[in-house]
Amino acid sequence: MRIAVAGATGIVGTWIVREAQAAGHDVVPMSRAQGVDLVTGVGLHLDGVDVLIDASGPRTGSAAQARAFFAASTANLLRAGAASGVPHLVSLGIVGAAKAPYGYYAGKALQEKLTTAGTIPWTLLRSTQFFEFAQKHVQRIGPWWGLPVMRSQPVAAASVARRLVELAAEAPQGRVLEIAGPERMSPADVLRARDRALGVRRRVIELRLPGGFARALRDGTILPGADAEIVGPRCAEWASAPA
Repeated sequence: MRIAVAGATGIVGTWIVREAQAAGHDVVPMSRAQGVDLVTGVGLHLDGVDVLIDASGPRTGSAAQARAFFAASTANLLRAGAASGVPHLVSLGIVGAAKAPYGYYAGKALQEKLTTAGTIPWTLLRSTQFFEFAQKHVQRIGPWWGLPVMRSQPVAAASVARRLVELAAEAPQGRVLEIAGPERMSPADVLRARDRALGVRRRVIELRLPGGFARALRDGTILPGADAEIVGPRCAEWASAPA
């Protein structure tokens, strides 16, 4: 099967490429590194592609910028996919994005709306935040390292990638069960676990930030539903694995 991966150099995209290749698929990685600009459509060609996995995303916390990115990139992917007759689009969503359309989540909520209204048969997998979120978003504040207060059930990016590749090999299913890790814990706890495993010494604090998005992170909006698919590894196992 020929699988195109949008966002192939991102946290989960890198894992998707690895998992798809390990499963014996012919993989077409798409990112700016491969000369593909999803926003402008330059270099975007999907001829001969059996499945398109969309794991793309901008590096921004701005709602306006996130919405602009996903409005353009999703439209271009749908247009190119339809023109090439791609029969299946697998899209990666975020648990809670539709309920908390703030910041980056505003863009993901728009992406879902455009994907599900498009002409290409689709599968949508919503995931909780990745363990890797903690390392990516931690900020130094004087002698401390800060992360927002968040009620989450984080999952390994590799596990999400594996599920996306499995879904790509199946027929389009619409919305499937959300995917989440086995433990409820904050990003700060995830980072502390990783630091312990690596022998890193730093004080990690949790910040109670203002605004609707921060409130949604705290009040359980981004927690998975009771019927979510739970996958490992647990945080301690992930933290002790090679970086």
